[in-house]
Amino acid sequence: MALNFLRKAFSFGEAAETPREVPTPAPIESPAPPPEEPQPAPQPVEPPAPAEVPAPTPVEVPPPPQPSIPEVPPSASARVTVGKQVAAKAEAITAAPRPQPAQNWFRRMREGLSRSSRELSQNIAGVFTKRKLDEDTLQDLEDVLIRADLGMETAIRITDALSSGRYGKDISDAEVRQVMAEEVEKVLAPVARPLELDLSHKPHVILVVGVNGTGKTTTIGKLAAKLTAGGLKVTLAAGDTFRAAAIEQLKIWGERTGSTVVSSKHGADAAGLAFEAYEKARAERADVLIIDTAGRLQNKAELMAELEKIVRVLGKHDPDAPHTVLQTVDATTGQNALSQVEIFRNVAGVNGLVMTKLDGTARGGILVAIAAKHKLPVYFIGVGEQVDDLEPFSAHDFARAIAGMG
Repeated sequence: MALNFLRKAFSFGEAAETPREVPTPAPIESPAPPPEEPQPAPQPVEPPAPAEVPAPTPVEVPPPPQPSIPEVPPSASARVTVGKQVAAKAEAITAAPRPQPAQNWFRRMREGLSRSSRELSQNIAGVFTKRKLDEDTLQDLEDVLIRADLGMETAIRITDALSSGRYGKDISDAEVRQVMAEEVEKVLAPVARPLELDLSHKPHVILVVGVNGTGKTTTIGKLAAKLTAGGLKVTLAAGDTFRAAAIEQLKIWGERTGSTVVSSKHGADAAGLAFEAYEKARAERADVLIIDTAGRLQNKAELMAELEKIVRVLGKHDPDAPHTVLQTVDATTGQNALSQVEIFRNVAGVNGLVMTKLDGTARGGILVAIAAKHKLPVYFIGVGEQVDDLEPFSAHDFARAIAGMG
């Protein structure tokens, strides 16, 4: 994925000497010189030829210095793309080398989605065994796709694409899966965007929200690892004050990534902690502040009110904060994830998603339904617990993996 780099421009004034004018001597008066020092008659002085004027010494302009980490003034516009590597402040800064995984990302994602794709493939094959493409088979296929959590809108797209050119003809399950992959990719392509951070806000505040057990704290740790490896200074706020384990877990990630962790005692006010974390991050000139929040069910009014309070408190520091609100969505929840996204979007202003736990679930298709309905950017997907198991979302790779294509 392409990385956007911030360079500081350096300008140098070009100096050059101006040739000196040779003054023409004033006319010499006619009176004779003093007797004690007779002077010869004045001779006319001619200006020297241009060729005889020494050329100015050329001024060498040194090449612009390349600082390893130039300071980014608060007023500057600096956008950072978060991907496999992050180049945050200068071209020379890249993610620290890390051991290469034994399998490439696509293979790992395909294996993570194997239950979803295997179930889909088996059901599709059952529908199209020795049958032509007619109304009955299209209806059966639509039912299969809906049961796989792809959603009504995507199911209709796929069946329409099949019937437009193949109606009444024999068709194999492989052809159906090919069309499915193409249509799913069309749904996902508009939401597959890289996460960009605007560092003109210092710190850029990322608020992470979601239901209990969706992997918020782990996702924060993985994201912090990517950012710090790319040269950014990160502060973490342990805003899940209801779970002592979450506070300790975030402290461990802080040690791993070299990030400052702001925490409080168990049961402390989360909004107050967010306020304190922002002040500390700004004092330490952190580039990014990532705030964890307590997991809450979307139907718990008092907990959702607390989340609204956190957003209001951050707005007192910066009217635009939080600048990024990420919701972690557990793929295993299936259709319930649709309502979760809608409610968190209304309460906290969610503007991006991270889909977690795609490994080992037969309900990975729910990501397609969420994309079709809510059209929110999907920045990352997770297929495991390791730091390398969180990667930028690719519509093409996901569509092929869910369709069981190599």
